[in-house]
Amino acid sequence: MPGYLNRLLVIDLNVQEHDIQTIQPHRFHKYIGGSSLAARLFLETRGTHVEPLAPESPLLIMTGPLTGTTFPGSSRFVMCARSPLTHIWGESASGGAFGAELKKAGFDGMLITGRAENPVVILVDDAAVSIHMAEDLWGMDTYQTIDTLFQRYSGTRKAKILAIGPAGEHLVKFAAVSNDKAHYFGRTGMGAVMGSKNIKAIIARGTGHVPIADTGAFDAAKAEALAVIKDSMISDSFHALGTAAAMDMGMMTGDVPIKNWTVGVDYDLADAIGGPAISERLLKSRKSCYACPIGCKPVISVDTPDFKLDRVPGPEYETCASFGSLIMNNDLHALAYVNDQCNRLGIDTISCGATIAFMMEAYEKNLLTREQLDGLDLTWGNITAVHELVDHIARRQGFGNLAAEGSHVLAESLGRQAMEFLVTVKRLELPMHDPRAFHGLGLAYLNAARGACHLQHSVQAVEQGMVCWPETGLEEDYPATQSRGKGAMVTIAENIGQMANAACICHFVHWAMGMNPLISGINAVTGLNLDMETFLETGERAWVLKRAVSNLMGITRKDEYLPARILTPLPDGGAAGSVPDEALMKAEYDAVRGLDETGRPESAVLERLGLAFLIPALKNLKFT
Repeated sequence: MPGYLNRLLVIDLNVQEHDIQTIQPHRFHKYIGGSSLAARLFLETRGTHVEPLAPESPLLIMTGPLTGTTFPGSSRFVMCARSPLTHIWGESASGGAFGAELKKAGFDGMLITGRAENPVVILVDDAAVSIHMAEDLWGMDTYQTIDTLFQRYSGTRKAKILAIGPAGEHLVKFAAVSNDKAHYFGRTGMGAVMGSKNIKAIIARGTGHVPIADTGAFDAAKAEALAVIKDSMISDSFHALGTAAAMDMGMMTGDVPIKNWTVGVDYDLADAIGGPAISERLLKSRKSCYACPIGCKPVISVDTPDFKLDRVPGPEYETCASFGSLIMNNDLHALAYVNDQCNRLGIDTISCGATIAFMMEAYEKNLLTREQLDGLDLTWGNITAVHELVDHIARRQGFGNLAAEGSHVLAESLGRQAMEFLVTVKRLELPMHDPRAFHGLGLAYLNAARGACHLQHSVQAVEQGMVCWPETGLEEDYPATQSRGKGAMVTIAENIGQMANAACICHFVHWAMGMNPLISGINAVTGLNLDMETFLETGERAWVLKRAVSNLMGITRKDEYLPARILTPLPDGGAAGSVPDEALMKAEYDAVRGLDETGRPESAVLERLGLAFLIPALKNLKFT
C-alpha cells in the first residue's frame, strides 16, 4: 500500500532473533499508523497482563504514512509500551530524522520483546538486521554513546541513533530516550523500558524510499502546506523564539506554573528565562527536524565558567518551566546547564522537574529533612542543589533512589499531607500548562490514555485561539476560564490530535498548516480518500482504542480527577480565582464521547467504529 512498506520488524531479545511480519493494508486503512496502530498491535501481545519492565513487555516503535516523505512536519514517530511510571498505556513521540531513516530502511515499525543477557545495540541497515554486544557502552551518557556509535557504524552513510543514558540503565521510571542528541522520547519512561531489555541503542540507516500513490497530488498538497505555513504567525513565533515563546504569553494568561502551581504570575521570571532571553543571551542558531520548514530547535552556548556549554541543544518551553518557574529558578545559564545534564543522563525534564518541585514543597513543609536528602538544601530556587539531585536521581544514589520512582510514589511514602500538593493525573506529572487558565485543557488531561498530556489532542491550540477550524465543528471562540461547552470541543480536538499522532505529523506544523493540506497530503501519499468526516472518525477510533487499552489495565473514571492543587484558585495572574468545573465537563464529555459510568466505551460506540472485538473483554472487567 502506498505510504507504507507493509513490514513490521519483530525482535525477540531472549533468543536474539528477528522476523519480519507483513502488516495488512486494511490495518493502515483503519488505524493509519503511529500510536494508533501501535495500540492495536499492543493488544495482540501480552502487554496488558505483564509488568512494564518484565522481559515479555512489548516495546513498539512506529512511523506513519507521511514519515520518510518530504511532506512538511513529517519527522515524527512514536515509542509505545506499558509505562513503568504510570503502569498504563505509555506513549512518547519524537522528531529528528530517525523515523524517516527507519522507513527508508524498509520498515514501518519495530516490535521488541525479551531481554538480552548483556547490553546490546540493534542495527537496522536497510534489509539487514543485526544485534551487537555493547558492554563497553554501558555507563556512557547519551551524547558519548551516540558519538561512539556514529563513528563505529556510520561508514559512508549517516546513521540515526536512539540511545539511553545512565537513567535508563538504572531504570529511572521517567527515563528518556535520546534521539540524535537534540530530540527526546521524554514522557512515560520509555528509557527505562529500553534499559530493562538491556538495549543501549538502536541504529537505523536506509537507502530506500516511501512509495507515493499520486506524486502530482502530493506536490500540490506540499506546496499548499508550505504556503500556508509561511504566512502563519505560529510558524513565525516558533522560528523566532522557539517553543519557549510560550513563556511570555503564558505568563499573561496564567498558563505558566510557578512554585509548584501556587503562584499566578511572575513577570520577572518570564523575562529571565523565556524565549527572548534565550534568543538574546544564549542562541547560536536554530535547527529543523526532518522535512520541517519552521526550525524551532535552539542551539546554544553558555560562557559562564560554572555552566559552560558549547553549541548544544537548548531548553524547550517545558524545561524552562519545569526547571525554571516551577522551582523558582531565575538563572538562565543554570537552567540551560540542567537541560543539558538531563539530555546526557536521559531524563524526562517534565517529570523530573515536577518531582523536584514537589520535593521542595515537602522540604518547606518539613516533610523531608536535609538529612534525608543526603545533605541537600532544597529551598526554592537552589539550582546548585538541583544539579546534584538530578545526578543522584539518574544513578539512583541516596534519596535519588526513591525520587527516581516519580512524584506519585514519593507522595505516597510521605503520607496524606503530601498527597495534597501532588500534581499528577493517572500518576503522570502534568505538562507545564495550567488548567485553571484553560478549563478544556484540564478535561483533556483527564481523558488522555497515558495520563496528563498536552499532545494527545489539539485543545491547547483551539482554546488559546491559535487555530480556528470551523470545518471540523470547532466553530466558536471558547472562553478560556469557562467550563460549560468544553465537552464537545475537547472531543473534536482529541480526534484531530489522535490523527496527527497516527499520521506522525508535528503538532506545531499541523497547527500552522491547518486541516485541508494535512488531509490532502495523507490522501496523496496513501491513495486513501479521507474526507473530513472519515478523518475525524478515524481519530475517534484511535482515541476509543487507547481508552479501551487503559480500561483493560484497570483505569476507570474514578482514576481520572484533577489534583487538589489544580482545584485551588490562584490569588493573582491571568487565571486568578478560576478553577475548572470537573463534574460539569465530565458529564458533558461522557455523553458526547459515549462512555458509561465506569469510563468504558459503550458497546454501540465500539461497534460503530469497528472495534467490536473489544466488547467481551471490556464487559468481563471487574472494577472495585
